[in-house]
Amino acid sequence: MTLAAPSRQAICLALLAFTLCGGIARAERADRDKPVNVEADRVTVDDKNKVQIFEGRVKLTQGTLSILSDKVVVTQDIEGFQKGVATGGQGGLARFRQKRELKDEWVDGEAERIEYDAKTDLVQLFNRAKVRSGKDEVDGQYINYDGYNETYLVTNGPNATVEPNGESRVKVTIQPKKTAPAAKPANSTGR
Repeated sequence: MTLAAPSRQAICLALLAFTLCGGIARAERADRDKPVNVEADRVTVDDKNKVQIFEGRVKLTQGTLSILSDKVVVTQDIEGFQKGVATGGQGGLARFRQKRELKDEWVDGEAERIEYDAKTDLVQLFNRAKVRSGKDEVDGQYINYDGYNETYLVTNGPNATVEPNGESRVKVTIQPKKTAPAAKPANSTGR
C-alpha cells in the first residue's frame, strides 16, 4: 500500500494498520542480557568518558541482533545503559537484523544513520530508511520505533519532519495474512 498523502493522520493510520497486521514487532528481549561482540579494523576506547568508537567494516552482534556499518559509536550512561550510532556501510547504509520476540521471524533495517538507545528501547533511522519484517515493509526518510510502547513514526522528511511538497513519500506495504483454505465444494455429480 502506498500512502496517498503524507499527512500525519494518514501516516498514523497506516502505521496502526501495519502494527495490527503484525508488521515490525518487538525485538528479542533476551538479547539485552547477552554480551556485545564487535569486529572492526580500528577501535578507540575512552574509559573516562565511556565512549567506544569502532571503525572499518564494523560487525556488532548481541544475541540475535547484528549491525553492519562503517562506524559505530557506543556511549554508556551512569546507570550502564548504552546508546549506539551506526553510520555508513555498503552503499552508504548501515544495516541491522534482529529476531522478533517469540516468533521465528526477523526484522531487517537500513539507513544512512541508525541510532539505538537501550534505556528507552528507541530506534531511529535517518535518511533512506527502510525496515522489513517478513514481506511487510515501511520506508521513508525517517523512521522512529519505540520498542517499549510498540509505536512507530515514519516521515518523508528528515528528523520527523513532513515535507508536503517533497519528492519522497512514505511507503508502507502490508501483505495479506494467511487464512485457512476455503472448503472444497461438494461433488455435484452425486457420486
